[in-house]
Amino acid sequence: MEQNKFSVYPFVIGMKGLKRYIADPTRRTPRIVLEAGRIFIVGRSIPENPGEFYRPVYEWISQYVQINGHKTSIELGFEYINTSSTKWIYNIIKEIAGMKNLAENVRIIWYYDMGDEDMCELGFILKSLVECPFYVVESEGVERTPDDQVVFDTM
Repeated sequence: MEQNKFSVYPFVIGMKGLKRYIADPTRRTPRIVLEAGRIFIVGRSIPENPGEFYRPVYEWISQYVQINGHKTSIELGFEYINTSSTKWIYNIIKEIAGMKNLAENVRIIWYYDMGDEDMCELGFILKSLVECPFYVVESEGVERTPDDQVVFDTM
């Protein structure tokens, strides 16, 4: 049986003490990388306790939004996401919508598996929440890593 806890590796980065945040993926949780200029959440999101899993992510992003005015690439993609996780992603995107100069500094890429109309539709729903470049991209698999090249450079 898989443990409930997830691996999180905080690293100090040069943004007023805000630490880099990494969560390794599990069978139930996505890979997460939060760092200056990049927010990456990709994988399966069906944690037993979404609040426990996403609260630190939301808090990190909330702090980041307050101190960051720089270009930020946000990559989101889920092979599956449950309703509770969707609510957290919704709240995270609403928080991101408060960034300074949002339209000039933020671009969001929502990846979904080829033929997955539900994930595509969810991407368009989330796109309606923010006034910034938001791309809904069909891919052959959502299994991306933070080191993968972005589909296209939009910044």
